[in-house]
Amino acid sequence: MPRFFRSTRFRVAVTAFVASAVALGAVAVWFVLQAEGRLRNAAAQLADAHADAIVQLLNTGAAPGDLSLLVRDSIYEVVDRGGAGVSVASCPVLRGASLTVYDADVTLRPFEFDRADRRSVGCAPELRGVDDDLALHVVHATSGDSRYQVYAGVQLDPEGQAAVDSVRAVLTFGVPAVALLIGVIAWLAVRRSLRPVEAIRGEVAEIGAHDLGRRVPAPRSGDEIARLAGTMNDMLARLDEAVTRQSRFTSDASHELRTPLASLRTQLEVLLAHPDRLDWRHACENALLDVTRLQDLVADLVLLGKLDHAGPDRLEPVPLSEVAEAVAAGRAEVEVRGTPVVRGHRSRLERLLRNLVDNARRHAVSRVVVEVSAVDGWAVLAVTDDGPGVPEADRRRVFDRFVRLDDARARDDGGSGLGLAIVADIARAHGGTAEVEAGSRFVVRLPELKTS
Repeated sequence: MPRFFRSTRFRVAVTAFVASAVALGAVAVWFVLQAEGRLRNAAAQLADAHADAIVQLLNTGAAPGDLSLLVRDSIYEVVDRGGAGVSVASCPVLRGASLTVYDADVTLRPFEFDRADRRSVGCAPELRGVDDDLALHVVHATSGDSRYQVYAGVQLDPEGQAAVDSVRAVLTFGVPAVALLIGVIAWLAVRRSLRPVEAIRGEVAEIGAHDLGRRVPAPRSGDEIARLAGTMNDMLARLDEAVTRQSRFTSDASHELRTPLASLRTQLEVLLAHPDRLDWRHACENALLDVTRLQDLVADLVLLGKLDHAGPDRLEPVPLSEVAEAVAAGRAEVEVRGTPVVRGHRSRLERLLRNLVDNARRHAVSRVVVEVSAVDGWAVLAVTDDGPGVPEADRRRVFDRFVRLDDARARDDGGSGLGLAIVADIARAHGGTAEVEAGSRFVVRLPELKTS
């Protein structure tokens, strides 16, 4: 199928054309039928009056042959039911035609009745000088003795019928024309409406993985397309941020992995080059330390990757007091106020607290305190040390990956810069937050699980 016929413009235009044609056609048919119905109702009422007048004459004993003298300005036919349905009187005199129908339309042609016959003289005025077909609406009635069937006809209003015919002709050609016009208007309107979408599509098609700083044009209409453009720009901003963060993360990870690998390789090269001058045991211990550091770093990277792509699994109710007692026993003081319970991953919550405690112990002078409490529907886990604390300017970025403050870098037992990033990601995966308060107080807030 050609591309044009699969376009939204074409489909909307065709739908508008078909829908408007059906709707307008239904209205047009209803209007014409109503107009014709009114014409026939008017003719039927008058024909009923004529039939009733003839029936009354027959009921009073008048003979059918006398009706031409007694009834004026009427078109009728009387049939004798006792005479095998023979027509015994008619006005005008019919030639091979008949009015014997029940509440229906009959068309009399000029050659089907005799205007010259004296019995046709008193018929309806519309028969005089008529040269065209005569459209009648015929009704029937029965005489009181049920011997005669009377059929009376009245001509449909010629002017009204002409008006109905004119309306029918206009609607027959006008409805498709109007429907086509509506389809064209719909096509033009959709084309104009989709012009910003085409601009958005063209811009997105040109944006590559290394050009995520570009943005799609946003129309000022404030409609759905404007909101689509805003959503696309938000998505591009998130992609740009994610790609930038991933690139920075990859660069930092490469740097962090390069250092222990280089140290390990250097030690092994020196050991192989001078096997008699070095202490093999001491060299292997140093190499094992580098391997352990690499193993811990890779494990942290794997965990961060899992947290980036999935939420916590195997969720279960976890009492934070039990987590605090299990992790901080012998390493920090524990203060429990209340018994908050959260829904989460126990091992990852333990990892969160362990990272906080390890970070506090690296910077503490003599004391580390773990506090567990419940505040306003949140389970609060706080770790405080008596160290120098985090400068206010660094309290937000300290949770970024591979961020280590200068004093931490100077310590021999400094971490890789992933511990607090893991804390923030685990808290976020559990629907919570992590932040630094008052310098050396790290606070994690998690939604509290209400237990009945």
